[in-house]
Amino acid sequence: MNHIEEIMRAAPVIPVLVIDDEHEARAIAEALVEGGLKVLEVTLRTEAALEVIKRMNLVKGAIVGAGTVTNKDQLDAALGAGAEFIVSPGLTEGLGHAAIKSGTPFLPGVATAGDIMRGMDMGLEHFKFFPAEAAGGIPALKSLAAPFYQCKFCPTGGITAETAPDWLAIPSVLCVGGSWVVPKGADPADVHMLAREAVKMAQ
Repeated sequence: MNHIEEIMRAAPVIPVLVIDDEHEARAIAEALVEGGLKVLEVTLRTEAALEVIKRMNLVKGAIVGAGTVTNKDQLDAALGAGAEFIVSPGLTEGLGHAAIKSGTPFLPGVATAGDIMRGMDMGLEHFKFFPAEAAGGIPALKSLAAPFYQCKFCPTGGITAETAPDWLAIPSVLCVGGSWVVPKGADPADVHMLAREAVKMAQ
């Protein structure tokens, strides 16, 4: 099995994390993992992101990756911080080839048939459908999944606890990305509860 597929199948929801304070990182990661969500996407949207990856990597059972990776420099920095997988909002030749060459599990963002075909030309079959709701929602992904039947997806962007089950019901969807599991200002107890609720979506 493709390693990125193993990561995508590890839990129905991949928390998309935007964390400003690295001192909160370990407690959040522990709450998520204990709640059943062990795959964590730390977005490179804050100055603390690389340190957050390092600290979350200290949590037993956590599979910590970097999201919002848009170029080779960010890829190298994320890998240097210990990221175990890479997620990007889109797919360029430069980033795609660099990620593949690194051997790190890679989940590039796609929104159109052309995006998917570019990825398939690179030998990729696992994609992040982004921005999921803004790009046409479930009808759009179903339309794309038909001709690209061999591809698997992780829709991300605008998905909520209420809509996630509808996305997960699509056969080609292995998981969804969501920020609702770690709302801004939430304490670890709240995060743990939200993680437990998210895990139930696969049952």
